[in-house]
Amino acid sequence: MISLTQLNGNTFTLNAIYIEQIQSFPDTTITLTIGKKFVVKESEEEVAQLISEFYRNITLLPLSQKKEGL
Repeated sequence: MISLTQLNGNTFTLNAIYIEQIQSFPDTTITLTIGKKFVVKESEEEVAQLISEFYRNITLLPLSQKKEGL
């Protein structure tokens, strides 16, 4: 789950697994797999970072990003 802020300042928690798309129009709009949309204060990059951290916490992504051969 990730914590986000609506444009009116209210915070909410969203299950990042259901995020299909993130766009900036210029406000950051998150589209879920069911078609529901949320507009948030966080930037597209901030949301992507929160999602990445969430996936690491539930071990869907590796804990480290070591590149082999370097």
